[in-house]
Amino acid sequence: MERDTVLQAGASAYQQLVYKVSEPFKSFSMVDAIALGGSQTTGTKDGHSDIDLYVYTTTDVPLSHRQAIVNQLGASRADLNLTFWGPGDEWFDAETGIEVDVIYFDKGWMQDHLDQVLVLHQASLGYTTCFWHTVLNSALLFDRHGWFAALQRQCGQPYPEKLKRAILAKNHPPLRQVIPSYYAQIKKAIERQDLVSLNHRVAALVASYFEVLFALNELPHPGEKKLVRIAQERCSKLPARFKDELEEVLTASATGQDELLGKLDQLLDSLDQLLLAEGFDPARSLEFNEDPSGGD
Repeated sequence: MERDTVLQAGASAYQQLVYKVSEPFKSFSMVDAIALGGSQTTGTKDGHSDIDLYVYTTTDVPLSHRQAIVNQLGASRADLNLTFWGPGDEWFDAETGIEVDVIYFDKGWMQDHLDQVLVLHQASLGYTTCFWHTVLNSALLFDRHGWFAALQRQCGQPYPEKLKRAILAKNHPPLRQVIPSYYAQIKKAIERQDLVSLNHRVAALVASYFEVLFALNELPHPGEKKLVRIAQERCSKLPARFKDELEEVLTASATGQDELLGKLDQLLDSLDQLLLAEGFDPARSLEFNEDPSGGD
């Protein structure tokens, strides 16, 4: 059922602003669906949270239409037609100071991407299931033809075992197992005292580490923010010193300390122990995407 946000007595400033922003988009023929996402719908809202509004389209919404909405609502600052991370508009609401982030998704692209993940079980290096998480945890505001509701039903399926194995096979070997692993590249960066390369590779290692962790727990990946808190709250399977070991790695990586490799070994050893406890031999992670039953 469509969960529409309505202006009413007692509605929060966030709820009222969601209504004011989303309502004009409904009149545009190229807009097929609108959903509220981010921390407003996942239970992770804090004092820094903005409004994430996802607008699903069949063709681009003209910039003049979007500018008119911002002009009508009022903004203390606006950056429109941003394309750095995909098309979007951002502004600060003049009345409340709340940051508004409108992200535009081509509906065909989103359907194809989710089919690649949920039907074909194709894994990526980090963040494979983020858009699955995005759609699954969105609050539907408008659905012209019922497409988004159907997409959410598809996203409501159990975590596919083949997808889990594919994610593990894609993200565990680069941690430390293969010759050009993140660990090996970090070791070279320490020896060279190349802090830029060091932090770049540590960030990539941490991304794949969390990818493995959320897949083991059969949870769609929640994105880049508040990952430690989310993992502690929602993952039933975690290394015993998960938070401490991760923070020790990140602290050591900031200065290129020699002890970083030892901290990385502790972090990855604990992850491997968790894999073993779940029936996965970390020494054979390149084979994780093979059918354990021997079938095709």
